[in-house]
Amino acid sequence: MLQPVHRRAVLALGSAALVAGAWPLRALAQREAPLRILVGFPPGGGSDAIARVLADQLKDFLGQPVVVENRAGAGGQIAAQALKAAEPDGRTVFLSHDHSISILPLVLKNPGFDPARDFVPVAGFATFVNALALSPGTPAKSLPGYVQWVRTQGGGKGNVGVPAPASVPEFLVQALGRRFGLDLLAAPYRGSAPMMADMLGNQIGAGVGSIPDFIENHKAGKIRVVAVMGRARQAAVPDAPTFAELGLKGFEEVPYYGLFAPAGTPQAAIDRIGAALAKVVALPEVRERLTTLGLAVGYMPQQQLAKRERAYTAALAKIIEASGYRPQ
Repeated sequence: MLQPVHRRAVLALGSAALVAGAWPLRALAQREAPLRILVGFPPGGGSDAIARVLADQLKDFLGQPVVVENRAGAGGQIAAQALKAAEPDGRTVFLSHDHSISILPLVLKNPGFDPARDFVPVAGFATFVNALALSPGTPAKSLPGYVQWVRTQGGGKGNVGVPAPASVPEFLVQALGRRFGLDLLAAPYRGSAPMMADMLGNQIGAGVGSIPDFIENHKAGKIRVVAVMGRARQAAVPDAPTFAELGLKGFEEVPYYGLFAPAGTPQAAIDRIGAALAKVVALPEVRERLTTLGLAVGYMPQQQLAKRERAYTAALAKIIEASGYRPQ
């Protein structure tokens, strides 16, 4: 029989062994906890499709589940606020383009987040352009044809769908109206998917959104992309001229797509996710898929994404100021 002192020693050793054994299990559970990719728009839109392409491959390079979580509404504002509230533990990122990160802070007095203070860039993976597309019931085949159609059919007045209020598409609609002497009203939707549904149903004659929002239906011949932003025509829609070619300048800067994490996320976690993203976008099948979705694929490490974000925000500030828009 063990003496009391020996018995206590054995129990202490056993307890220590249990604690020591618990650490690997706890570490394993932490590694296997899913990475959440927040998306600020509904399922079925361009951002959602892009997130799911990346998530499907990221899980293999990270060695953990990756889930896409749609926090739709307010042009990505809800998802951005969710990112701010998330624990900075490397398990939550926000897949966003320019609207949530660069534009909302310029058009809202109190967006509920400050990208410079509340977020940290992880890495970027693509740029894209916005475009004007015509619905199947709109007979015009080009932007000049659309301008003429609005003048003759609508007395110079027309509605153009945009995926979010106070967005680059809305400012582009206003600029088109000023340039061509039309009374164009931007009709805001809660994301590109409901806007596309109304376009396909001929509830609205035209829409401005990103190439990823339009590309599948454009290729299927259901809608027609007739003009694009940027300094050059886009490989996904080579027949569509730039707005600058058609006489509307000021929309040459192109927006970006990237991943962002809550401020305070350990640099090691950011580097780990960024390195996995670099491997994913280097895969030929991923590059092909993202290109068919209308993106110009190109990996941007953390500091490069931060620089692009600052430059694009400055360019958009000029466009918004020129429009006369005041933060709401």
